[in-house]
Amino acid sequence: MSQPSPKTQQIPVVVLAGFLGSGKTTLLNHLLHRSGGSRIGAIVNDFGAIEIDAMAVAGALGDSTVSLGNGCLCCAVDASELDQYLERLAEPSLGIDVIVIEASGLAEPQELVRMLLASEHPGVVYGGLVEVVDAVEFDDTRARHPEIDRHLALADLVVVNKLDRAADGERVLGLVRSLVDRAAVVPATYGRIDPEFLFDCRPGEERIGQLSFDDLHEHGGDDDGHAGHLHAAYDSLSFASREPLDPRRLMTFLDSRPEGLYRIKGYVDFGPYDVRNRYAVHAVGRFLRFYPEPWPGGGERLTQLVLIGSGIDAPALGKELEACGSEAPHADEHGMWGVLRYVRDPEADLADPA
Repeated sequence: MSQPSPKTQQIPVVVLAGFLGSGKTTLLNHLLHRSGGSRIGAIVNDFGAIEIDAMAVAGALGDSTVSLGNGCLCCAVDASELDQYLERLAEPSLGIDVIVIEASGLAEPQELVRMLLASEHPGVVYGGLVEVVDAVEFDDTRARHPEIDRHLALADLVVVNKLDRAADGERVLGLVRSLVDRAAVVPATYGRIDPEFLFDCRPGEERIGQLSFDDLHEHGGDDDGHAGHLHAAYDSLSFASREPLDPRRLMTFLDSRPEGLYRIKGYVDFGPYDVRNRYAVHAVGRFLRFYPEPWPGGGERLTQLVLIGSGIDAPALGKELEACGSEAPHADEHGMWGVLRYVRDPEADLADPA
């Protein structure tokens, strides 16, 4: 398998799971319409891998999908077979920004996560497990399928869907929050969540002129009253610092990150601890990975991070990050050990998919 060039950015692969009828396809169609010019690749249900222009009509999705009879990707396809689909979608000429695997309603999310972490394709990275819950049917579904509690505990983001139809939506939200493990829980109707939860909605330079994420927040001409205010369910923080960060302090911050903080991405300058490299950071839920890469020539050395979550205290998190600034003129030779634990180790991934 060919190796990506040093400047190739890994494509996040998001697993979209949930029991039958929870609204996974509706959510995926919403993402296709609201992707802000980003390009989505989809592996739908179990077998069909297709490349989708995010600005195209989402209805084309079904006509281009091949489905296996048993409807379970985790049973029908092995990791090497999944790699073939990922290889196709990660082809640089396609310009894919994110890959979404819409799992069967009967699939086992943990097995899908393990398959992704076992992937040998260098151009992709695990992008998190999104579990969709039907607020109306949640109690009945949980009674029939008690394994849903385990699925929720594995999730990085939980979308509580169909809240407009639930007579006791707040009770369901509270119950779901009690079952998750540090995951962000987002209420939704018609599967409408902000795409920024899942991927960067700012198109690359080659697609300048298409809809951007900033346009989403000014968008008022929706089909109906349910599509507005997509950003109301989440909080975000943009952090930039010219002062290098102390690796020990940053790891303390990351190890204690609060419930609901779903996503962290960006670049960290560790200054004297590693003068050659900056460290790209990618975190979804409990999953954390650092990627050292040479500093690009000619630019200012900055730490730049974006944090996204539900119910987080963004100002307080900003202050905690500011406190991670390094004041020591000389680096501690062991200071980077905590960071280096999270530089990619496939065997560690497989041992603990969380």
